[in-house]
Amino acid sequence: MQRFFQIVAWLLALTIVALSIGPPTSRPVTGAGHNLEHFAIFVATGAAFGFGYPRRVFILPIAMLAFSAVIELAQLMVPGRHARLSDFLTDATAACLGVFVSLLVIKIAASKSMR
Repeated sequence: MQRFFQIVAWLLALTIVALSIGPPTSRPVTGAGHNLEHFAIFVATGAAFGFGYPRRVFILPIAMLAFSAVIELAQLMVPGRHARLSDFLTDATAACLGVFVSLLVIKIAASKSMR
């Protein structure tokens, strides 16, 4: 199961990269709102990385912060795209929340299996 989450995590990260540095017209709009779209994909990515790499508890939040920053900064080099501090804050918060929730679920599941 861990391998499955590793694959999902990297596919989600690649999806974020493609949607973030591609032309603005290629970005799908769900109607859920810009911030909610960002939050959803980044929380899912953070959770997938957390489930996929549970022993990396200290490096994952740092990696998620760095990934969120790089995504925003990369958009400065793409015509028609722009970096927003609010997007970075939403993305980084969501990704770290996803990591922490996944690690909490793993810890709870482990403690229940020891009973």
